Amino acid sequence: MKIETIEDLHADGGWRTFSFLKITTDEGLVGWCEFNEAQWNAGLTSVIRCLSEHAIGQDPRAVGRIGATLTAMTRMAPGGVNQQAIAAIENACLDVKAKALGVPVHALFGGPYRDRLRLYWSHCGTFRARNHEFFESVIGTPPLRTLEDMKELGREALRRGYTAVKTNPIVFGGERAQMLNPGFGPVGLDLAHNYDLRVVDAITAQLEALRDGLGPQAGLLMDLNFSMKPEGLMRVARAVEPFRMTWLEMDVHEPGALAQVRRSSATPIASLEAIYGRRHYRPYFEHYSVDVAIIDVPWNGLLESVKIANMAESFEINVAPHNFYGHLASCMSAQFCAAIPNFRIMEIEADDVPWKDDLVTAPPVIENGEMRVPMAPGWGTDVNEEAVRAHPAKHKR
Repeated sequence: MKIETIEDLHADGGWRTFSFLKITTDEGLVGWCEFNEAQWNAGLTSVIRCLSEHAIGQDPRAVGRIGATLTAMTRMAPGGVNQQAIAAIENACLDVKAKALGVPVHALFGGPYRDRLRLYWSHCGTFRARNHEFFESVIGTPPLRTLEDMKELGREALRRGYTAVKTNPIVFGGERAQMLNPGFGPVGLDLAHNYDLRVVDAITAQLEALRDGLGPQAGLLMDLNFSMKPEGLMRVARAVEPFRMTWLEMDVHEPGALAQVRRSSATPIASLEAIYGRRHYRPYFEHYSVDVAIIDVPWNGLLESVKIANMAESFEINVAPHNFYGHLASCMSAQFCAAIPNFRIMEIEADDVPWKDDLVTAPPVIENGEMRVPMAPGWGTDVNEEAVRAHPAKHKR
C-alpha cells in the first residue's frame, strides 16, 4: 500500500476555520485527520503541503517511520508549526492503518480502557461574550451581559446534561461583557502580563455566579492562558479556592515557576496544552508542576500523545486532551482517551455552528454529558466532502 495523494480541505467554522487532511492510497483506502491553523500558527497548511511531498509513495501503515523521518528533516526547527504539520500527516496515516486492520485507532494501543468519556463544556460563555453578534444571530444563544446571565448559563449547562464546564475570565459591568486578553491576542495586550486586583475580583465574581447556577457538585474550570505572570496566577489561585474548582488552567513556559504556582494554593492546576513532545513535558513532570497535564492530539500527533500520557502516568499525573476543534478532532481525542489509563476528563465545544454535524459522516454521540468512544474502524468517522464544499472557509487560516 502506498500514499498516492495528500490534500487539505477547509470549511467555514463561524468565528474560525475547520481544516482537514485527506490521504488517499493506491488501494483506495482514505485516511483523515483534523488540524487547526489560527493566528498563532499561520502558515501551517503550507508547511503540511511541503512535508507531504516526502510522504507520497510511502506505506501509510509505517506511521512511526514516516513521523520519525519528517522529525529528522525538521530537527533544526523543532516543535511549533513543524510538529503540528508532522502530527497531521501521522494522524491521517493512523486512520488508514486502523481502517486497513478493521479496528478503531485505540485498538492499536491496547484500548479501549473505557467506552464512555466524561465531558466538560469548553469556552462556556467565552465565545458568547467575544463573538456576541454571531452567537445571538446565527446560533441563537441568549445574550451574556450580566452576572445573572452567567448564573443562568450554569443552569443551561445542567439542562443540557453537562456535569462540568470551563470558562475564561470575563469582566461584567458595562453594556457588554468584556474578555480578558489571554496573553496572545493583539487587542488589549499587556506585554508585561501584570495582574490587576480589579481583574482578580471580576474573576471571583464570575465564578461565584457560575457556581451558583451549576450548584455545588458540578465541575468548574477556568482557563487563564498566558494572561498573567506567576505573581498574578498565584493571586488568582488563592482567590478561587472557595469555589472547589476541578482545576484552574494556565500556561507558563517555565516548569519551576508553574510548580511555584501549584504549591501556593489548594486549587488544582492544569497546564501544558502549548507544550510539544516528551522531552519538553518531562521537566514539568519532574518539577511536579501540574495536577493535570493537557495534551493536544492534533498538535502532537496521537503516537506522541500516548507516549506523553504514559510518561505522565509514571509521575501519578492524569491527562486531558486539548480539544477546541470540530467533530473529527473530538473523535481523534476520544480515541486517545480510550487508549490510556490515566484519563481525567475530555474537552468539547458545546456551542457551535449549526452545520457542524454535517461536516462528518458520524457526529459524536453525547449522552448525559458523556461521549461514547467511537468503535468503527479508524477514528470512527469520516469527512463529508460535499458538506465541506457547501460551507467554504471565509476566514484567513
